[in-house]
Amino acid sequence: MTEQEHGVVIPLMIKGLQDLANSANVKAILQNASFNPWCIVGGVATSLCTPQEYIPPLNAQIGDVLILTKPLGVQVASSINRWRNNPEKWEKLLKIMPEEESLETFEIAVKSMCHLNKNAAYLMHKHEAHAATDITGFGILGHAENLVQFQTRNVKFVINKLPIIKNVLKVSEIMGYKKRLLNGSAPETSGGLLICMSKENAERFCEDFIDIDKRQAWIIGTVEAGCKTVHIAEGVEIIEVS
Repeated sequence: MTEQEHGVVIPLMIKGLQDLANSANVKAILQNASFNPWCIVGGVATSLCTPQEYIPPLNAQIGDVLILTKPLGVQVASSINRWRNNPEKWEKLLKIMPEEESLETFEIAVKSMCHLNKNAAYLMHKHEAHAATDITGFGILGHAENLVQFQTRNVKFVINKLPIIKNVLKVSEIMGYKKRLLNGSAPETSGGLLICMSKENAERFCEDFIDIDKRQAWIIGTVEAGCKTVHIAEGVEIIEVS
C-alpha cells in the first residue's frame, strides 16, 4: 500500500477491532504496530473471572450431544478472494460456479469470522454445558481430540454432521482440499464453539441461539462411552450453510 492508503486503511482496521471489542464489553489498548506483507490486525486477550463465571471443559457425559455454533470452511471460502488475483485459478473457479455465487460464499465466511461467540458462551451457562472448546487452527477434529482428552469420564465423541459454508465443498475439490475438509483436519479462522450438553438442553440452546443471535447452531454428534477418541462417521451428513 502507499503511504496515503496506510493513512486510511490502518486507522479503519484499528477502529474495527476496537468497535468489536466494545461490543464484547472488552477494553482494547493499542500497544504497537509493525509492517508485514499481510494486512492483519489482532491482539491478546486477558480475563479475570470467578469460578461461577467459568465452565471447566472437563465434564462431558455419556448421552450428551455435540453442538457447533458456526459453519466450517472459512479458510477455503476466504481463498476465493485471493484466487480472483490469479487468472488461471479464477478461470478454474468460474467453471464450477458463477462470480456472484463465489462472492456470496466469501461474504458468508467474512460475516462468520466477524461474529462474536459471546451469545453462545452466555447460552452455555443458561443451558448447563458440560464442556466446550473453540474451533480454529487445528480444525474441528484436532480441537475435538484435544477436548476429549481432558474429560474426567471415559468417553468418545462421534461426529455425524458437518455444517459447511455454501459452495465450499466443490471449491475445496478443485483446491485439492476436500479430503481435509471432510476428515475434519482443515484449519478454521475465528470458528465457532463445540459444546457438550444434554440433548434436552441442546435443543433449547439451539432455539435460544436463533432468537438471540439470529443465527443457527447445529447438533452434530454424540458423546458415547469410549477411550477418549473422536470419530467422524463414515458417510457423514453435510449441511450446506447459506
